[in-house]
Amino acid sequence: MDDVLCDELLQEIFRKLPSTPPSSLSVSLVSKRWLNLYRSSKASLSLKLLPHNSMVISLSSLLSHYPSLSFLSLVLSDAADSTSSNNNSSTTAFFDNVLFVVSSSCSNLHHLRFLAGPVSCLSLLSLSKSCSQLTSITASLSRPLFLNWVVSFPCLKELCLHVCSTDGVDDGDKQFGLSLNEELDVKFGLETLCVSGIQADDKGISWLWRNCKRLKKLQLRSCDSVGDGESFASFIWCVEGLEEVELRKCRSIIDRVLLRLAQNCASLISLLIYDGCSREGLLEFITTCRCNLQKLDLRLPLDLNNDHLLAIAMNLRGLLTLRLQSCCLVTGEGLHILGVALNPTLEELALINCDVVDREVGLLATLGQNLRMLRKLDLSYNEMLVDKELISMLVSCNHLTELKLRGCRKLTSMTMVTISKTYKGLQSIDIMNCPGIGAQAVEFFVLNCPQMKQIVVEESKVSDIARTWACHKFIEVTSGS
Repeated sequence: MDDVLCDELLQEIFRKLPSTPPSSLSVSLVSKRWLNLYRSSKASLSLKLLPHNSMVISLSSLLSHYPSLSFLSLVLSDAADSTSSNNNSSTTAFFDNVLFVVSSSCSNLHHLRFLAGPVSCLSLLSLSKSCSQLTSITASLSRPLFLNWVVSFPCLKELCLHVCSTDGVDDGDKQFGLSLNEELDVKFGLETLCVSGIQADDKGISWLWRNCKRLKKLQLRSCDSVGDGESFASFIWCVEGLEEVELRKCRSIIDRVLLRLAQNCASLISLLIYDGCSREGLLEFITTCRCNLQKLDLRLPLDLNNDHLLAIAMNLRGLLTLRLQSCCLVTGEGLHILGVALNPTLEELALINCDVVDREVGLLATLGQNLRMLRKLDLSYNEMLVDKELISMLVSCNHLTELKLRGCRKLTSMTMVTISKTYKGLQSIDIMNCPGIGAQAVEFFVLNCPQMKQIVVEESKVSDIARTWACHKFIEVTSGS
């Protein structure tokens, strides 16, 4: 029976299997031939490592069984937290050895996520010679920073750098690659850049800003600066063509970054700001920016108020998506004015864990009447939201295809029955952590929503009848995080 199917056909079948442990375990138990073919067909692999010297040899042996890998993720195992930080195996040199193993074993890689530990420029240069097709790299670096190795990856489009809090050894990496003051030609094609942990005395980052002239997406996380003294002047070079910007926990620099965006970036269509902003800086950006912003995502518990909502209503009327999380200071009046202004365009609205939803009766009904073109609505974690308030909004939103109600603990089965009877076009719903919605209501919902494609709910609330019907109608039932 093992010889009935040829190797090529089995590999094609294995490529279509889900990457979940039950599938891989079942295949591996059939025969050694199936196990070898399954491994050789795998295009992606994620591993958790322990920082022990013996692991390097084991990793080399393991990767030799996966010749077709195009995606590899290596992170530290949770058990590594118990390992002493003074262990010699936890140095940059150890992680360099791990990266050398990857270089020698995975020549077809296109995406590498290496967060096991900090690596040196020398090991990255070696990686560029063996894995020249890499288009995406995620890596951890120690200080001092030398980033001109980036040019050694001719196909690189996406780069994510995590700057470690501990300093590395300055082992002469700076002798490799280009001078810190040398600019690249226009062939340098990096389009997405994510950097976390930059401090004010970090040199070398200005070189990257000057040479990222094709950048489309920028993410800054937990950054106290964009580098040393000359970096803000260099930062302008990468701003002009940006289309997406994400700023997370960057309070100390956010005003200056927003000012550069307002003055120099007319192509921005998406802006996300989480956990850190000044009221004045955000207001100035909204009122002075020259871009046609289409997506705005804000999680600013104490920094966003009605003044910002009024400015958005006046200056950002082309918004397609507005997401507000934990915004405690906005009121129903501000949201009402915003709803009237965005009536013709807004397609996605999120009011996640926003006190105003629970505080002001009738607010959702008013928003529904003003925002009739909504296709996606997220009201997650409004714990006091009740059926009546939700339904009063939904009756006006006839175009909804996606609804998220996760963590709305006051909602009951009545909501599910009403939705299933009224909104036949709904395709996706999330009702995780809604204890008032029972298994019977979930079953009724699955049986009566003809366009449904996905429902996120606890496994315990999915009856055998609901599961069978969902399978028959190709509805994905998941308890995703």
